[in-house]
Amino acid sequence: MIVGGGLAGMLAAAALGGHCAEITVIEQDTLPAGPEPRRQLPQARHGHMLWCGGAEAMERLVPGVLESWQAFGARRIPLTSGMIGLASQGWFRRWRDSHYLISCGRDLLDWVVRERVTARPGVSVLQRTRVLSLTGTRGRVTGVRVRGEDGVERVVGADLVVDAAGRGSHAQRWLTDLGVPVAKEEVVDAGTVYASRLYRSPAGEAPFPVVSVQADVHAPPGRTAVLLPIENGQWLITLSGTRGGRPTGDAEAFVSFAGAARHPVVAELIAGAQPLSEVSVYANTANRRRYFEHVGRWPEGFTAIGDAVAVSNPVYGHGMSVAALSALALREVVEERGFSARGLARRIQRAVARPVAMAWTLSAGQDAFYPGATARPPGPAERLLSRYVDRLTLTSTGNYAVATALTEVMTLSGPATGLVRPRVLLGALAGPGKPQLTDPPLTERELALVQSPQKTP
Repeated sequence: MIVGGGLAGMLAAAALGGHCAEITVIEQDTLPAGPEPRRQLPQARHGHMLWCGGAEAMERLVPGVLESWQAFGARRIPLTSGMIGLASQGWFRRWRDSHYLISCGRDLLDWVVRERVTARPGVSVLQRTRVLSLTGTRGRVTGVRVRGEDGVERVVGADLVVDAAGRGSHAQRWLTDLGVPVAKEEVVDAGTVYASRLYRSPAGEAPFPVVSVQADVHAPPGRTAVLLPIENGQWLITLSGTRGGRPTGDAEAFVSFAGAARHPVVAELIAGAQPLSEVSVYANTANRRRYFEHVGRWPEGFTAIGDAVAVSNPVYGHGMSVAALSALALREVVEERGFSARGLARRIQRAVARPVAMAWTLSAGQDAFYPGATARPPGPAERLLSRYVDRLTLTSTGNYAVATALTEVMTLSGPATGLVRPRVLLGALAGPGKPQLTDPPLTERELALVQSPQKTP
């Protein structure tokens, strides 16, 4: 039984395929028949970068999904040649490629996965149905109590319930109602607000790099501006800001806010482009983690994955990748131990905690430095780690080996321990090696594309 029919839920269903005869996905929303918006996913209007670590996990779970995305117009952006990136310590160079990201609208990304997973034998979706509670005891969950669109409540039994309900998960309360101890919860809230708008790409269908102007957490407010080339010859522009510098839904102020980021390159690129949508605003962006893996008496028959365990500030782009890596961990534990193994749910929860912990360190560890983000200011260990990350970022602006190691971790393609390998440590000690770039490294061809007569005022 999968609670939630979003991306994490579908990936969980894919992970369990072949290990149980019947998989039921329960979704309170109406799932669209195509790549269209749905009510319960307001963040879909904003930019989503699927890093290669997550994309390759999804490909392992849903073979052929990478090819399908691209067939429907998603862009496979090589890294770092396909990105114009301003980090806290300067402009990244466009080194030879080592990684990639998938760029497309969230509706398209979800729909392709959903179509492939729900076509599998044994997978069914119960839509417009709300899960009210878990059934069972503190030692074993036996199913869920639901209310359908007809208003009738009933119990649906299951050998394993997987909560993939996202930010709206009620797992903590459901478990407490059964007598399970409360999990420790941690919140780091930088107060980030997002504003996004679609534009017609002045470059048409021609390839164009991602442009990402990131914030410096040590110089608030943290304004960002990101340009994502997506399907149908469109650019998705997502702006964000923390307390004291947040964007609004005012269309007239959109370009000027982009220009107030640490560099105005995104504002300059869209200044004459044609808007295709209104401005969408999203503010539910706090980092929140529930340490379910530390609960002493975890019940059999229940596990949580994805945003039901931890959510990260979307500016770091890790949510979808963590969901994929969590689902992959779910599958690996079931394959290793067997579906009926004693302690299976606890083992799954501990395995899921590994990708969650890595993303948490990258997001919450940075956001903690914004004023008001936490009740307790970062301590000496956090400050030392932050200084080391700053040093790595500075070195990455002029050192290919360190830039590649940092990209490996940021794309969730490798463990964080890669940042303390001897070669990386020595590189960080030596520094960048090349002079810093003073301007965004756009090519003459790229500049010509956006300055061409295709632009529409």
